[in-house]
Amino acid sequence: MPDAPDLLDRRALFRRLHDDGCFVMPNAWDPGSARYLEHLGFRAVATTSGGFAFSRGRPDAEGAIGLEAALAHLAEIAGATSLPVNADFQSGYARDPEGVAANVRRCLDAGACGLSIEDLSGDPDQPLFELSLAVARVEAARAAVDESGSGAVLTARAEPFVAGLPQPLEEAVRRLQAYADAGADVLFSPGPRDLRSIRAIVDAVAPRPVNVLIGTSVEFTVADLAEVGVRRISVGSALARSAWGGFVRAARDLAGGSFAGLADAVPFAEMNALFIEQRKAARRG
Repeated sequence: MPDAPDLLDRRALFRRLHDDGCFVMPNAWDPGSARYLEHLGFRAVATTSGGFAFSRGRPDAEGAIGLEAALAHLAEIAGATSLPVNADFQSGYARDPEGVAANVRRCLDAGACGLSIEDLSGDPDQPLFELSLAVARVEAARAAVDESGSGAVLTARAEPFVAGLPQPLEEAVRRLQAYADAGADVLFSPGPRDLRSIRAIVDAVAPRPVNVLIGTSVEFTVADLAEVGVRRISVGSALARSAWGGFVRAARDLAGGSFAGLADAVPFAEMNALFIEQRKAARRG
């Protein structure tokens, strides 16, 4: 975890990134991936609950990764890079607002420069928290961030698309507007795949910044998303799954008696040299 003055600087930088324009915040799943993303020039990174869970041989599901493991993982990522780190904090690892607030404080203590709180309930019969409770949870997270004096960025996530609700866009807009009123700095509803729906969300919560998740190959570009007013772009578990894609292909070839899948491996010397140089830089710094 970074020291306190450095963490304050990172949080101030992260907040400024949301003032205007559009930036990509890729999701790292371990220290090596975080350091490589910094090497490429990204200005912030996020964690990914899915990428982390898969690396532990677990599903990205309710209860599969507990709070203590998530906090330790966040601290490890924050300590591996000089970039601001936004925490994929799922549903706050609690149902009641008081529990959410307590866990948000621990998330900030672990080195988060921002965090997102979802409204998924984990109940298959009612997949989203009832709106009044969902709003109270965002309000509790807002109060915890404010009381910390950290200046961290609070993102509220509405999950109607993920939950498979019948009119997800309308419900996402209704919830995101309520979360904006509850004090969220950034609004986020993963799931829309067309620019028209994304623009509708941006317009509905303006001038609050909107995060868009791109988890697979799409026809539009970062510039297209910027044009419709998106402020921040994340990719969730997509980079981790891309790494898994290369591993699975190579492993399947190997299981079949072929070494062909190893042809796309990044050269050992390239990776080793990168991390040697980063280690030297850290010692100099």
